[in-house]
This record gives sequence, structure tokens and C-alpha cells, in this order.
Amino acid sequence: MSSRPTPSKWTNRGAMSRNSPSRKSAKPSALPFPASAAEPVRKLMQLRSPAKLDARVRRTRDALGDALIALMQEQPFESITVQHVLDRAKIGRSTFYNHFRDKDDLFLSDVDDFFSVMSTALDRLGDKSNRLLPAHEFFAHVAQVHEFIRAVNDAQKFHDVFELGKGHFARSIEARLAGMPATRNMNPVGRAARAHALAGAFVSLLEWWLAHQKSATPQQMDVLFHELAWHGLQRATPRGSTSKKPRSSPANSGS
Repeated sequence: MSSRPTPSKWTNRGAMSRNSPSRKSAKPSALPFPASAAEPVRKLMQLRSPAKLDARVRRTRDALGDALIALMQEQPFESITVQHVLDRAKIGRSTFYNHFRDKDDLFLSDVDDFFSVMSTALDRLGDKSNRLLPAHEFFAHVAQVHEFIRAVNDAQKFHDVFELGKGHFARSIEARLAGMPATRNMNPVGRAARAHALAGAFVSLLEWWLAHQKSATPQQMDVLFHELAWHGLQRATPRGSTSKKPRSSPANSGS
């Protein structure tokens, strides 16, 4: 798995590589919610993952990932070859295989890095609310990359993407619950199981929202997820703990 410094290629601006012939003609996508709702996404995209790789290695992996994501929006995934990626990224074949087994490994490594940054965003942004996941920011981000989402769907990669996402979301939810006064005394096994279940619920909400994207704003989806989550968690809170509903935050205020 790679350790990418930022998931910027998953934004509309970064979805096409610098060498893409259609990059200059690309138009900003219309969002199904007010432009102001995208502000948390811009803040989130400024996050950086811990520097675990040499800068040169990161640049190489970034260039390969950018090339693949751009190609996915231009042609079917199954028709993309490793050579296509190399030509777009201007990187040698031996260098590619020093990092990845094949194009599927490259794609999943990019996805894994994106979820690593996204799922831990609340803690890395210093969020002190009772939110379990950056649902508002995540849904707003997904709305901005609808062309890439279409490419993932056409490539029949949603199952792999969702499975990776559930793992990251479950670990992040479990960590958030362990640090909150209302749930830190919860039985560890029960906490882990509930985190796993809530991660699955979150992904299910995402699947529903992708099919009904104009039915709810990212802010509303944030509120919906946390209402669902805390309704069950409050019942499981040990006696003597202080159970609270999620505190107001930029993501759910005014919804």
C-alpha cells in the first residue's frame, strides 16, 4: 500500500494529469448543493499524510496514480495498459514494478491512501465534537468528483473501493469512540463491533446517496448518519457515563 501525501487527484482539478490533452477544456462540475458547502472539502484537501516515504518515491507514486486516474476518465479501465500509464506519467517500466504489481494494485493503493487521509480527518483537523466521521466533508467531496465516480462504476470497482473504505472508517470510528467521554468505558469488543457495523451503515448511506444525490445535501447526510449512529450508541453507553448527542459543528449546523 502506498502512503500518498494528499488525495488531491480525487478532486476535479486533480482528476486529470498535467499531460492530459483534455485538461484545459475541462469545466468545473455542477454541485448538487451550494458552493459554500464545498469549503470543508478544500480545507480537508490541504491535509498531508505522515511523511513515510522519500520525497522522490512519493513523487513517482503520485505521478503514476495521477496518470491512471486521468486515463480512467478517458477510456475503459480494462483497455488501459501499464504502458499507457507509463507513457502518461513519463516513468520507466522497471520503476513502476518497483512499486506496484499491476494497474489494479496501483488503483487500490491510491484508494487506500485516500481513505487513510479522509477517515482520520476529524482528529487531524482537531475536531472536538462527537462526530464519528467527516461525513459532510466526504459526501461533499464525492459530489465534486462525479466523473471519477462514473469511471469507477464503469470499471466495476465499487465493491473493492467500498470494502477498503469500510475498513478505514471502522478503525476511525473505533478510535473516536475510545476517546470520547460518553463511550470510552464501553467494552472494547463491543466498541469494535459497533464501529464495524457503523462503518457498514455509512457505506450503505453512500450507496443510497449516489443513486439519489439530489435528495439530500452533504450536511443532511452528516446529520442523518450521526443521528442513526448515536441512537444506537446511547443505548449501549455504560451506566455512569455521560451520553451526549453530537455537538454542533460546521458540518451539521443549520441543517
